[in-house]
Amino acid sequence: MAMSFLACRNTFVNHCFGRKLTTALWRSFAKRKTTSSRNYNIAACMPEAAAFLGVGDHSGLYDYSVNEGERFWGAVGRQRLSWITPFHTVQDCKLREGKIRWFEGGQLNASVNCLDRHIHTCPERVALIWEKDEPGTEVTVTYRQLLELTCRLGNVLKRQGVRKGDRVTIYMPPCPLAVAAMLACARIGAVHTVVFAGFSSEALADRIRDAQSKLVITANQALRGGRTIELKKTVDQAVKDCPSITRVLVAMRTENQVQMTDKDIPLEEEMMKEDVTCDPVAMESEDMLFLLYTSGSTGKPKGLVHTHAGYLLYTSLTHRYVFNYHDGDVFGCVADIGWITGHSYAVYGPLCNGGTTVLFESTPVYPDPGRYWETVERLRINQFYGAPTAIRLLLKYGNQWVKKYDRSSLKTLGSVGEPINSEAWEWYSRVVGEGRCPLVDTWWQTETGGICIAPRPSDPDAEIIPAMVMRPFFGIQPALMDDKGNRQSANDVSGALCIAQPWPGMARTIYNDHKRYIETYFQPYPGHFFTGDGAYRSKEGYYQIIGRLDDVLNVSGHRLGTAEIEEVVNQHRVVVESAVVGYPHEIKGEGAYAFIVLKDGVDEPEELIEKQLRDTVSLKIAKYAAPDYIQVVKRLPKTRSGKIMRRVLRKIVEGKGSQLGDLSTMDDQTAVQEIIDGHKRLRGTPR
Repeated sequence: MAMSFLACRNTFVNHCFGRKLTTALWRSFAKRKTTSSRNYNIAACMPEAAAFLGVGDHSGLYDYSVNEGERFWGAVGRQRLSWITPFHTVQDCKLREGKIRWFEGGQLNASVNCLDRHIHTCPERVALIWEKDEPGTEVTVTYRQLLELTCRLGNVLKRQGVRKGDRVTIYMPPCPLAVAAMLACARIGAVHTVVFAGFSSEALADRIRDAQSKLVITANQALRGGRTIELKKTVDQAVKDCPSITRVLVAMRTENQVQMTDKDIPLEEEMMKEDVTCDPVAMESEDMLFLLYTSGSTGKPKGLVHTHAGYLLYTSLTHRYVFNYHDGDVFGCVADIGWITGHSYAVYGPLCNGGTTVLFESTPVYPDPGRYWETVERLRINQFYGAPTAIRLLLKYGNQWVKKYDRSSLKTLGSVGEPINSEAWEWYSRVVGEGRCPLVDTWWQTETGGICIAPRPSDPDAEIIPAMVMRPFFGIQPALMDDKGNRQSANDVSGALCIAQPWPGMARTIYNDHKRYIETYFQPYPGHFFTGDGAYRSKEGYYQIIGRLDDVLNVSGHRLGTAEIEEVVNQHRVVVESAVVGYPHEIKGEGAYAFIVLKDGVDEPEELIEKQLRDTVSLKIAKYAAPDYIQVVKRLPKTRSGKIMRRVLRKIVEGKGSQLGDLSTMDDQTAVQEIIDGHKRLRGTPR
């Protein structure tokens, strides 16, 4: 699996970080490219640092977190979490063996850390703002109210026979009851596994069976973008093939009645019968908190296991410091709770910090492309965290939908899910953030639990370079490996991105398949956690994510990251987004095949656009990098979390359109046939 990016590094760096930004644009960022101040009190930022000898600034604090990891995480863990029983061992980890254990001997409860301890100081503080699909109908839930919901729901689960260690599947839209369900499971020691409420019955059933869940919590229906989604019908179909399910708890998101079976129980009715207190179970630090399924290269979803103490500490710490979150801020993470971003930065991170967090139920373009920014104005959101896919979509509609609304409350912008291209970054920063909000492009994965590399935290006034993730978080030690499996210590190099030492937030195993866990993450580069991504480290030591290592082309012996070509293609004035994959070429071995989505209203001939794109790629990278085929499509095949399904595109260009595999995670399957038909027409006209 080891791959080298050295062959393409020079052109990538020169053109993606040099010429792609105009002089005027660089000048607009100059105020952020200043010498970092060292004359400030680091302990005011992180109180624990007062006890760290010799630490006086961010870089010193980072070095301490890496070189004195046990002391750093021990101090932070003791101060940031509320323990029932203190831990006696900070860590016992062996990366070569896939053994990850943190804070052993300690006992705590995640729901207590997210709810009870805040009740003593701020019971009426708003915990959740539910931004419902219907604009202007938001619902606020205080910490006191959320604790009551959680306790009632926890008692319902216990009455239905759910015990410590049992798995509970949650198939719900983002709403207060879904959060209460997650925290109720944590409170009684059950393991929640949230499945995005858009997956098919087959995909849901696969996850239920793998987890061997005992109970499902769902809603009668969901609303998204003005559409009604029949959740209960999907669950009914799924549980037919899931003998482990004994009960289905059904909440009422809408007033429409649904057919109930003998397994079904009306959730709200049962909750009203229960007491408002529910004693939390003392959980060991390494007990399972949740399972979350993510796509695997084999096509079989992986159930990644996260545990109580390490995950909770890491998400709360990254939430506070990457986004510069302060008490009283309103944090707007618009990811669905069915994904890790929703888990970490819509639920656990903000609530552990006693914050106010937004649950966004709708879409970026409902009822119009101003939805995000109208929500920012109405809810006075301070930190906004969204996906590049959505940003590129909204860019397509122009500036007027942004400028229509007051965004003066915004203090920090964030990007998550995939590398953000320069045009989208610049628009997001300049138009949405008015050039005054730090934009943190974050890199992390379901496997990492929380953000690992981002421009912040840093020293005050430290530079932020567009479209770079830049700086590792506390305790994260990135390593770039060459094609021989050796660590590269120098800067201005590219390679396979690994992490050289354990951190508390990392996934502990793949549920019921620890062998696969070791083979996937620890065997490729022994002694390191292998991320599967390629990265470049600049002369200044900053990191740039190049793309997945399985998204690498070998054209006439030259290795090219597909993200590198996409970066150039996306700079064209009429291109909204693109996806590049490799296809078999009888002479070059592999060629580049580009799929592009154009902006609305483009009336230029496609042949002219294609020529311009090939010329630009040839100029900015090399002639051999120019795509042999450029196919214009209405939309790209994406997962419901917005990630482009490149494996589907690869199958199509390889002529295997009938072997696409499981498409249950795809947002709009009609896109596939359109692409297949267009591909057939295009391949009849070779370039």
